[in-house]
Amino acid sequence: MNAPESTPEHEPSRPMMSIGAAAQALAVSVDTLRRWEKAGRLTFEREGGRRVIEAAEVASLLRERHAGGRSSARNRLEGIVLSVKRDTVMAQVEMACGPFRVVSLMSREAADELELQPGVPCAAVVKSTNVVVETVG
Repeated sequence: MNAPESTPEHEPSRPMMSIGAAAQALAVSVDTLRRWEKAGRLTFEREGGRRVIEAAEVASLLRERHAGGRSSARNRLEGIVLSVKRDTVMAQVEMACGPFRVVSLMSREAADELELQPGVPCAAVVKSTNVVVETVG
């Protein structure tokens, strides 16, 4: 009786991301990532005609981009202000952060100090002890 053939063990595959997913995670355009590749800032691989990048490299770029600030909040979404509605006391700020629409309520004074208006680059920093759960479907 012959022994079954042994198969070589494969290295665990590295988690990869498509160029589109990497652009979304970094809040930049696909064209920006292509320029960064040409400049040697990052390296894409080809998988079946698609550009992919190691998730670890994207994580490193995210850490690099946010290394200057100090905050205990870990949920930071960069985007742009879409609208600001002010009354005498409060302001409602609507932002587009990647594929997400984020609405923040703040004092009018804070919105005025930040000079928030449509088109201003911004970051929504979420720090909360409450999580709302909803049903889907």
